Amino acid sequence: MGVIIVIAKRFDALIGPGVMLLYPLYASLRAIESPTMLDDQQWLTYWIIYSLITIFELSVWRVLAWLPFWPYLKLLFCMWLVLPMFSGAAYIYSNFVRKYVQFGMHVGEGTNYTDEQRRVLQMMSLDARKSVQDYVDRFGWDSVEKAIKAAEKETKKH
Repeated sequence: MGVIIVIAKRFDALIGPGVMLLYPLYASLRAIESPTMLDDQQWLTYWIIYSLITIFELSVWRVLAWLPFWPYLKLLFCMWLVLPMFSGAAYIYSNFVRKYVQFGMHVGEGTNYTDEQRRVLQMMSLDARKSVQDYVDRFGWDSVEKAIKAAEKETKKH
């Protein structure tokens, strides 16, 4: 019975490193190798949020030492950020960060791009975005969508 109590009291220390570090590390490596940028967004956002949590903890560790439930709250929050069924990091990015923080040029201002097209362009680097916009000006957005579908079909073969 004593072993179960010890495990229950230190559950965060036993499960935390796997949930907060090992799985995100593995998923980040897979995201780097995948052709889509949506998983990159999930994991980059996770690492930014995890870094902010760590900085917060280091800054106020004396206060947090008095809160016995803090490690469990952190574990639950990180599980929400990490687990694919929740994708909390992607949720935070799309609902908070993306609305209030803008880096780079604004995509498609004064153009006829739809919101989905702007979102696709915004995910690209500035050089890639410029090349795609030049291509769209020459050949139209339909040709870009055909190229994306062909690339997706090719990646599914491998």
